[in-house]
Order: sequence, then C-alpha cells, then structure tokens
Amino acid sequence: MKKRLLTLIFTLFMGAFSAFAQISDPTSWTFSQEKTGDNEYTLTFKATIQPGWTVYSINTPEGGPMPTSISIEEVGKGVELVGAPVESEPHKKHDDVFKVDVLYFADTYTVKQKIKVTDPGVTAVTGSVEFQACQEGACVPGSKDFTIKLEDKGGAKATVAEASAEKDAEQDDNLWIFFWVAFGSGLLAVVMPCVFPMIPMTVSFFMHGDANKAKAKAKAIFFALSIVGIYTALGLIISFLLGPGFINWLSTNWLPNICFFIIFMVFAASFFGAFEIVLPAWLVNKSDKQADKGGYVGAFFMAFTLVLVSFSCTAPIVGTVLVEAARGSVLRPIIGMLGFSIAVALPFGFFSFFPSKLSNLPKSGGWLNAVKVVLGFIEIALGLKFLMVADQTYHWGLLDREVYIAIWVAVFTLQALYLMGKIKFAHDSELTHIGVPRLVMIIITMSFVIYLIPGMFGAPLKALAGYFPPQETIDFDINRIVRDNAKEIMKSGVRVGNQSSNGVSDEPVKYSDFLHLPHGLDGYFDYNQALKAAQAQDKPLFIDFTGHGCVNCREMEQSVWSDPRVMEMLKNDYVVVALYVDDKTKLPAEEVYVSDYDGKKKNTLGKKNTDFQIKMFESNAQPNYILLDSRHGSDKELKPHVLQTARGHNKDRDAFVKFLQDGLKEYKARANK
Repeated sequence: MKKRLLTLIFTLFMGAFSAFAQISDPTSWTFSQEKTGDNEYTLTFKATIQPGWTVYSINTPEGGPMPTSISIEEVGKGVELVGAPVESEPHKKHDDVFKVDVLYFADTYTVKQKIKVTDPGVTAVTGSVEFQACQEGACVPGSKDFTIKLEDKGGAKATVAEASAEKDAEQDDNLWIFFWVAFGSGLLAVVMPCVFPMIPMTVSFFMHGDANKAKAKAKAIFFALSIVGIYTALGLIISFLLGPGFINWLSTNWLPNICFFIIFMVFAASFFGAFEIVLPAWLVNKSDKQADKGGYVGAFFMAFTLVLVSFSCTAPIVGTVLVEAARGSVLRPIIGMLGFSIAVALPFGFFSFFPSKLSNLPKSGGWLNAVKVVLGFIEIALGLKFLMVADQTYHWGLLDREVYIAIWVAVFTLQALYLMGKIKFAHDSELTHIGVPRLVMIIITMSFVIYLIPGMFGAPLKALAGYFPPQETIDFDINRIVRDNAKEIMKSGVRVGNQSSNGVSDEPVKYSDFLHLPHGLDGYFDYNQALKAAQAQDKPLFIDFTGHGCVNCREMEQSVWSDPRVMEMLKNDYVVVALYVDDKTKLPAEEVYVSDYDGKKKNTLGKKNTDFQIKMFESNAQPNYILLDSRHGSDKELKPHVLQTARGHNKDRDAFVKFLQDGLKEYKARANK
C-alpha cells in the first residue's frame, strides 16, 4: 500500500541508469514577467519536470520534504513583494515517512509572485529558485538563478505559462487504491440492516413481476446500473461544486478538519443507535410511487427508493467515503462513489441472474446490528486523524502520539468486549453464544490491540505510520531514554590524552546542535572534522549524502540502517558523516567561497555539501553512500581511494551489509600493501 506498483516499476527503471553515475537535472525552468499596474509586475516561474520526477510545493508542511523557495535579491532594495506566491494546483498524498500530507507537482509547476518597484532605478530583478526533485530511487537538490528584465511587454509568455499551469491536476497515484477502499465500504453497506433485507425483496419483485424472465433480468440489471449511476452522480456533484482549489483548502486547513472530526463522531453515534439519520418521508414516498409505474422508469425509481430508504444506515459510510474523497483530487469523489455503488449494486445484479442462490443468504437478525456497532468503533478511530491534523498544525498538544494510541487501544478494546457480549446497546439482541465468525473478529481485534500497546512506549508501528502523530511527540520513548543514558555514560568515561574512551575527539561536533544521525548513532556533519576523526581512529569513512527533505533517505534509515548488522558495523568499524545537501544554515563569512565547478557563491551548508558531492564524486543524487579510505583524504586524492562503488536507494539489507563488509576488507587490504 505504501508504494504504488506501477510507479515503482517505472521509477526503478528510470533510476537504474540515472541515480548515481551522473549528475541529474530533471527540470528545466523559464522565467517571465507581465506588467499589471503602475510599477507593479507579476513574475512567473515555470518548471517543466521530466516523467517520473516530482517537485515539492512552497507550502510543504514543516517536517516534510524540502519545499521550493524563491529568493529575489532586490527585495528591500527597491522592490517589495505584493502578497504571497501563488502556485498551480498541486497533487497531494500522505507520506508515511515524514508523516505529513505532502504537496507536490509532476510534469509542470508554475509559481507567480507579484512585486512592486519602489526605486525607478530597478529595471530587472535577480535571484534564485531552490527546490528538490525526487523519483523513487533518488532525490536531487536544485538551484536555478534568474534575471528578469522589467518591461511593459511579456504578458503573452506569462499567459501561456498560466494556461499550461491550469491543466487539471487530477492525476492521483492513489486513485486505484481509493477505488478499492470505496468498494470495500460498499460491501459493508450491503450488510447494513436497511440494505441487506432488501436484496431478496427487490430481486423477487423483478423475477416474479414479469412473465418474460429475460426481460425481468434486463430490468433487474438496469436497476443495478441505476444504483451505480445515482451514487456516482453524487460524487460528480461534489466535485463540480467544490473544485480543486476548495478541495485543497479542505485538505490543509484546520477548520474543515475539525468539522470532519465532528462528522465522524456523529456518524459513530448514529451507528451506536443514539439516533437515525433520515430523509423527509415525503421524498421517499414520492419516489416509491414512481417505482410502481413499471418498466425501466419504474426500475430506476426503485433504485432511487432503495438509495433513499437505506440512507439511515448508509449515510455514515457514504459520508466517510466522500470526506476522504474531498481531501484529495477532484476525481476522488467520482471514483469513490463509483467503487462504492458497484459494490452495493453487485448483489442485486448477481441474484437477479441466479435467483436460486437467494436461499443461501443468511437470515436477517442481530448480526446486522453488530456490524453497525463495529463500524461505529472504526469511525471513532478514523475520525481522530482529522483532529490530529489540526492539532499538529496549530501545536495544541492535544494528541501526542501516546495519547492518540491510548485512545485507539481503548476503542478497539471496547470493540472486542462488545463482540464478546460484555457491552450491549439498546438495539442489540440477546447474545446466547459466540459463533466462529464473531470469534475470529474477537481474535483479530485483540491481536490488533496488543500490537498497538508497545507504540505508547516508542515502538514505531510502521504499518500504521500514516495514521499516528510523529514519533518525536511521544513523551516516554524507551529507546530514546536508553540511548541518551548510554551517551551520558560514554561522556563520563575515562579519557586518554585528547581522545575519549571510544576514540572520538574532544572537539565539539559541528552542527550537532540541530543535526542528528538516526537510531542514536554518533557521527559528524562536517567532512573535514569527520576525516580527522577517521584518521585518528584508523577507520574508513562512511559518507552519507542526505537531505532533510529526502524521502528515500528516511526509508533507507528506517528499513536498512536499522538492521542490527548494519548498526554494528556503522558503530564499530566506520566513522559516519552525514552531509546534508539541502540545509539552509549560513556558513561563517570566512567559509563562503565561489565554486570552481559552476562559478557560483556557496554560502550555506547545503550548497557547500552539494558542491563537494558533485566535484568529488560526480553525482548529485540522494541518498548516496560513499566508503572512503581515510588515509588518503585530501580533496585531490579522494576519487582514487573510494573503497567500493557507491550505493543509493536500495532496500536490500543483505546487499548493504556486504557493501560495508567489502569496504572494510578493502580498507584492511590496502593497509598491508
């Protein structure tokens, strides 16, 4: 579920030959301007993105991948910004690695920024666009300088860019997944108390209301297709009314997320029997009268009547699908309702063709109400996600990770107790015994509860990462406490000369106040400092070219670095240095330089590390792992003393272990020459 199969196949194919052997530039940019008023201009920045690559939005949430940023040197020096930059409509997906909703662009990306010139001497603006482009196998940081002359002409080019940017951004990698989720929701709706009993009733009506059985079957199929059409039309109306801009607002703003949370709680209360969601009786009666006309018109109105009559217990399920759909692209409400309605219509079409199978249907009874109540518990659990979004955005501190998981533990424990018959609601029938299906559900529910409990104490629960608050919000993380205590013990250990007991220099680790290695590893964030430490300890150097916004880097750290064999070697056999290529920390004035590679000034830590990677290793992809012979560490000698061919995004743990082992063997072999 985490990675879409088609995307995976395509991007692995693309990444196989471009990730590490060459310097990638998957975007091309154009810059234009249009005069829109007295001394006012609209600047247009347009990127054309190669297939398989994506660029992240300026509005990427904090804690997510590296956002695009635009800097204009003349701002404050004769130029003022007018409002915030306006982007073309982004795609959106939830990223399980960063645990945020990521806004990104594929194919094209357009940004418009209005400016006002306050100094008549300013006839052009200069600056740069910084961004990160990613595909499945690699992430590439980029920077494009621009100079835009401010003239009265240029509007035509901006208009072309705008028209291209306004292409409907409806390509959603998750559409097929969402279709099947909606389809599953439709199957649940079929076993609701107000739908399930109608299957034999309506099918029998078609099979016995017409002497011509073939005609009766045709009308029954039309009846099933009408159900699909009615529900899908609802999705079409939602998309038409909302549009992509409003849908994006629904996805990111705190107010609709709070409203969605309340809606889910109302749905849950309805499933528990607190009240029923009903439509006006006159509407149902009017539709029912039309159904009596017979023929295909009657079949359509019978379908419409079914939808109206079943509204009391399908509304929460339909509403859940539409709420989830409204937080994505404009296609999702249509796709969602299509999947939902096909599942609802299937039994009617099936039993109209095979009426003899009706006798095999289970009889209506208390089990139907039990299905409703179980769905009520699930609605509560899913509804918390919307409250979590608002809580994380505004830092209310209501739903830290352990609080969120504790609520889930309570909800699903209550669900298990209900299935056991220990809790009863007003509309439940007496439970005299527990059948095999119910027993299976009890086992599944209790197993899930047991799986959740370690998450309250720091377990990552990777399978549910997208539904929980970030790991760092947990107060009592046992793994973090153990690591911190171990580090304190090491710091207080016996020191020899200028080395600690583990051989690490007393010199403070540069940038360690805001940069950290995963899994509590000790290491460095400056190449020269790490090289000195590796030489002092007589160890090879493990260079990790990474980035704050590199999804693939985080995946490697979670799935490969966490392997005990990898951790053991990185701790004991290598000196680790993480070089962040997207870090915006300003370099001290004495460290700022102009690169002899591209002639540009390098004034941030990220630009310095990117320049180092390109010049020394002819690559600009992340992640990129280099094993270096630290005994030959001058800049001019680096490339001849790489111990193994560099590795990138490849989650084969055994191959990564062999990579480290072979590098260590080569390091020792060279020592003996």
